[in-house]
Amino acid sequence: MNKPLARSKKIAAMTIFASLKTLKENGGSMPGRELMQKLDKSLDLDDWARSAYEKTGYIRWQSILHFYSIDLIKAGFLVKEGGVWYITPEGESAINLGEMGLFENAQKAYKSWREANPKKDKEDVKSDLSDEDKGSSIENQAQEATLQEVEEIAYEGLKAKINGLNPYEFQDLIGALLRAMGYHTPFIAPKGKDGGVDIIAYQDPLGVMAPRIKVQIKHRESSASVDEVRQLMGLLQRDGDVGIFVSSGGFTSDTKITARSSHIHVELIDLNRLIALW
Repeated sequence: MNKPLARSKKIAAMTIFASLKTLKENGGSMPGRELMQKLDKSLDLDDWARSAYEKTGYIRWQSILHFYSIDLIKAGFLVKEGGVWYITPEGESAINLGEMGLFENAQKAYKSWREANPKKDKEDVKSDLSDEDKGSSIENQAQEATLQEVEEIAYEGLKAKINGLNPYEFQDLIGALLRAMGYHTPFIAPKGKDGGVDIIAYQDPLGVMAPRIKVQIKHRESSASVDEVRQLMGLLQRDGDVGIFVSSGGFTSDTKITARSSHIHVELIDLNRLIALW
């Protein structure tokens, strides 16, 4: 006779399954904090699951999800980068296993990984969890999961700070990033019309060496369109010219396809990538 599943593991099975399903339904990726908000509205969770740990203040079901998301990562179903959660093709297929099938498959994958990497036990220790009496062990043992949760909070704070900048402050931020990466920025557009280029950056002070970079910047909520990126492409007329399009509102899927398929090199940088570059 199988041992009844602990309450915390029931929550784990439900939340990791719902996470992968929600990611798939939303284009394959979401910022972690946004994913938590969606799950909070869609999941049927009791008061125990929604309660906070006294020591950390973290919500129980979210900590359980972060804890067991390590299993998904080791199974190859999930990738976390820069506070954003990405479902893999293997993760999409694993949804067909159902809640318990996915949970058991991910646990087996974690166990295999730990056996193959015994020296890494200290950095993300896992143990069997019981109900109320041992539920708090999550906050003490899941070091990696806790760090990921804190990272997501930090990324959301950075995004809020950047979104609060006006367009010229945002433009100065991009210029500072390029200089920090070793580029020279002889031109940063003043207020008013900029002719389609907001920043020009060189590898050397005179702009003799390639690449010579022309940067277009859009600081707004809406995604950059194909036409806007094509306008930048039209300004890349010299050999060695490279375009960078920075959009805090991201890019449409058609825009990404256009940039990837073009023989003219235009690098697309959204808010997540901008923070990662910093």
